[in-house]
Amino acid sequence: MQMAHLLSPVLWFLAFVLFLLIVVAPSAAVVEDNAFVVSLHELKFGDDEFGFSSSTSAPQRPRTQKGATILELRHHSTLSKHKKHQNLLKMDEARATSIQAQIKNYNKFEKKKEFSSEAAQLPLSSGVKLQTLNYVTTITIGSTNTTVIVDTGSDLTWVQCTPCTACYTQQDPLFNPSSSPTYLSVLCNSTTCTTSLQAATGISGSCSQDRNNCFYALGYGDGSYTRGILAQETIALGDVQVPNFIFGCGRSNRGLFGGTSGLMGLGRTQLSLVSQTTDQFGGVFSYCLPTKLYNSSGSLVFGNGTSTFKNVTPVSYTRMIADPTLAPFYFLNITGASVGGIPINASGFANGKILIDSGTVITRLPPSIYKSLKAEFMAQFSAYPSAAGFSILDTCFNLSGYDEVRVPTLKLEFEGDVDVSVDVSGILYFVKKDGSQVCLALASLSYEDQVGIIGNYQQKNQRVVYDTVGSRLGFAKEPCSYS
Repeated sequence: MQMAHLLSPVLWFLAFVLFLLIVVAPSAAVVEDNAFVVSLHELKFGDDEFGFSSSTSAPQRPRTQKGATILELRHHSTLSKHKKHQNLLKMDEARATSIQAQIKNYNKFEKKKEFSSEAAQLPLSSGVKLQTLNYVTTITIGSTNTTVIVDTGSDLTWVQCTPCTACYTQQDPLFNPSSSPTYLSVLCNSTTCTTSLQAATGISGSCSQDRNNCFYALGYGDGSYTRGILAQETIALGDVQVPNFIFGCGRSNRGLFGGTSGLMGLGRTQLSLVSQTTDQFGGVFSYCLPTKLYNSSGSLVFGNGTSTFKNVTPVSYTRMIADPTLAPFYFLNITGASVGGIPINASGFANGKILIDSGTVITRLPPSIYKSLKAEFMAQFSAYPSAAGFSILDTCFNLSGYDEVRVPTLKLEFEGDVDVSVDVSGILYFVKKDGSQVCLALASLSYEDQVGIIGNYQQKNQRVVYDTVGSRLGFAKEPCSYS
């Protein structure tokens, strides 16, 4: 009996330790002395990232949870071969270059401000199976389910439509306007066809011969384009209906859209989905980007659906910089950074205006900031042999001989004392499956006066909240890969 009393506390202690290991531990990465200690296998997204498992779970469809509609957010890209890595990073560089050009040329726009009461949440996932680096989600246009790229750097939402004179191959059926009783063309003499379309695309609409149709044309910096008819239709974000939504019915489309049906524009002009639904969602949306390429999804939330968040830290807000000359983009002030707890000193923080973008993959920093950050990272990662640079990534290592690595923490600091700790999955980029070429997942801009870009690779496992009416951006730590 005495021995039983003696063993009881020991058994309870062991059970408690086992509970901590299984339930409480959030991930395989352990933070020790401002560094992630993580197995090399787990660092590769927890998936067979570069060999890619062929087994995948069925994609989630929009569903209702806690009063909000959930849209799946999926990542979409194929990275299994070296050449594809090069092509994908070239695409990313083309996008970043295009953004810099747009920053110089965008026209002014007038922002729409209203109020909301609804919330919608959609599953958001990797677009890996659809040959794009971007994240994708599924919405309904008319009665057709369509998978679209989620893009905060664009305004016009568009999908491919029949009859199509030149369409690329997509996964879902083409939207057929003639089969939808709620489809209407936008008239060419309307302000939507002229002023609003000009602000959203840079080009005013043109008229059909009978003047009943408004033709749009939208080109992207990588050479991709969409052309078609501007129209209105009822769309569904999960269970939430949005009537009379203005979108592009694409009849001629080419470019790097993979197998998606088109693009969801979450920018700031009047034709963006955010502005068109301000009366329903209050100009607020957020996303949580998953780290895994397969068998998981994040979420895209419209409205104040905070009850559906799974954040483990409070949402901290920084000021959204107003710049009416740069129509679709979202800017904030970066005031500092640290690597492994060591502050980075750089002149570029004096003018810290930086853009946050869901469509750019790799974060671009002004040369002065990148140079200082790179030097500190290399000093703390000096135990590992270097490797040749790859494409836009110039700081690479050979980790093939290691089962476990110590990755310095990376923290970005924004105006208002808002600190964002980059997830360990967003610090290193695996070029080769065997770990012989693993690169720091950051790149330098060419010139100090260019605007930096925070890419989606560094936004993973974060709840990023865009409050366009309150002019603020929020960040909170959140595990985004939901099975």
